[in-house]
Amino acid sequence: MEFDQSASQTLQDIMRWRRDVRHFQRTPLNDADLEALRASIDLAPSVGNARPWRIFRVQSAGLRQQVRDEFERCNTNAATSYALSERSAYMKLKLQGLDQAPEHFAVFTVTDPEEGRRLGRRTMPETLRQSTAMALHCMWLMARSRNIGMGMVSILDPNRVEVIFDVPEGWEFAAYLCVGYPETKDDTPLLHRSGWQGNSESRWTDV
Repeated sequence: MEFDQSASQTLQDIMRWRRDVRHFQRTPLNDADLEALRASIDLAPSVGNARPWRIFRVQSAGLRQQVRDEFERCNTNAATSYALSERSAYMKLKLQGLDQAPEHFAVFTVTDPEEGRRLGRRTMPETLRQSTAMALHCMWLMARSRNIGMGMVSILDPNRVEVIFDVPEGWEFAAYLCVGYPETKDDTPLLHRSGWQGNSESRWTDV
């Protein structure tokens, strides 16, 4: 199959509008959208076809509250690491959509899965984590193409999250995602709009 210029432009638009969403409508995702997100992960590349990602759709109020509490603990600690001149700016940032997002997903990487028989990762085991990241990116782009927003909550202690979800040994926390229909339509990143930091010049270098 060959794609024309319109497909390239559409993909560019999707990537530009792929923002880390923090403000969500409370409207539940419909079944078709949920299935599209699940199916998009199946299309992700992975080292040796190991498919090391493990994804929990978190519907338990108790588990969600434990994650919420862990965010508050980590966020308070993070705030104290900034000088007073920056701390107030940090505390004004909205860094999670845990209370509004209708869908939560906890994502883990199996660090030595049987699948793939270690093909391609003996010298670079980090490719398993990269594979999980690519699966999440596939899901993120699919979400945006269906007018769904996604936000990653990174202010969490990985070890504590692994305990919260009681995952097997060898599972490594990768991401906690908030997913839902965005409350507003804006392609300006929140950190740009808040004045925290804009984009720097490209890191592309010819050698």
